[in-house]
Amino acid sequence: MTSDAYLDELYFHWLYSLVGSVKSKNPGRTYWSLCDRLHRTTFTWFVPNDDNRIEDGKELRLEFLDGVYDQELNMSWMDLECSILEMMIALSRRASFETGEAPDTWFWIMLENLNLRTYSDKVYARSMDKNVSDILDTVNQRSYGSDGQGGLFPLRYSKHDQRKTELWYQWAAYVLEHDTSLETLE
Repeated sequence: MTSDAYLDELYFHWLYSLVGSVKSKNPGRTYWSLCDRLHRTTFTWFVPNDDNRIEDGKELRLEFLDGVYDQELNMSWMDLECSILEMMIALSRRASFETGEAPDTWFWIMLENLNLRTYSDKVYARSMDKNVSDILDTVNQRSYGSDGQGGLFPLRYSKHDQRKTELWYQWAAYVLEHDTSLETLE
């Protein structure tokens, strides 16, 4: 049986491969440090139905185990909390299914909306970790604006308080506001 730390490292590399270039050696184009921070941060929920985002995130573990990892598993690893990285990747996949846009495109849209896309490995430093942590706390605590500004799906014209709206409906409002034309989002 392998250690949970080793398994988690393999899993993190697999998750990163879903949204980032694992072949690039250019630190201006890699986001290992940022994605590691997303992976080390637990996604918390308190708005009804956001627990579905957790279950979707945890489903990625089954896919990883089925397709990549074939060794004996300590089942407690499956019960670990869902990370923000897992939640975002799973949400990106759902968004992709609905729109036909690639999952990694949705992932990067969410990072852009959080003002995290500038944190490539070239500029990410431990001194910036506090700022990233604050942004992730804002997402988890729903302390962003009622229009979603500071969250995953900011709106220009919000009909409902986005802090009290489940993430899936926030995403739907975001897509409707952008006329489902994702070309303007990139």
